[in-house]
Amino acid sequence: MFVGHYGLALAAKRVTPRTSLGTLFLAAQLVDLVWPMLLLAGIERVRIVPNENPFLRLSFEWYPWTHSLVTDLCWGLVAGMVYFVARRDKRGAVVVGLLVVSHWVLDFVTHVPDLPIYPGGPVVGLGLWRSFIGTVVVEAILFGVGGAMYGRVARPADRTGRYAFLALVAVLAVIYFANAYFPLPPDERSIAWGALAAWVFPLFGWWVDRHRTAEPA
Repeated sequence: MFVGHYGLALAAKRVTPRTSLGTLFLAAQLVDLVWPMLLLAGIERVRIVPNENPFLRLSFEWYPWTHSLVTDLCWGLVAGMVYFVARRDKRGAVVVGLLVVSHWVLDFVTHVPDLPIYPGGPVVGLGLWRSFIGTVVVEAILFGVGGAMYGRVARPADRTGRYAFLALVAVLAVIYFANAYFPLPPDERSIAWGALAAWVFPLFGWWVDRHRTAEPA
């Protein structure tokens, strides 16, 4: 799952309007942002496999430190605590922590059984990825509903706020379909380097939020 995670982060703005969209993006995608670093370090492993279904072209062979349920609960606890210490915002801290854990929950729906319960433990996954259309529909709904909720809570403060948000939505949608229809990079290390580019989206979200005014819906 890709835009679905961002959709949930957008929707979370309704619950914690004081929290920057950049922080919500960072929380929702934290484990995917750390994952390429561990790939490059040789700590986690992925393999490219030929498949007509673009969602099944990566075989996640070993990624328990970023994508097991137990470690994601730990990541979420740490992220929530860090946010609370920095902002003294209990609601925001809880939402940040839950967003981190939500990544595993949404991946559980889409992934084939490859998500560990704990490092070295059994792997699970409902396998929505086996249906290309089903995956796109579910992610589009999550992204669309999340974007609409964010748009109702965070109103543009200026022209930049209006068009920057539209640009953010467009860029995420284009990248999603590009990943689905364009060939994969030639090797696993190239995948890791490309995945590191996702660090720009928390910054993008922070910039968008700077030009919008959030009020409880």
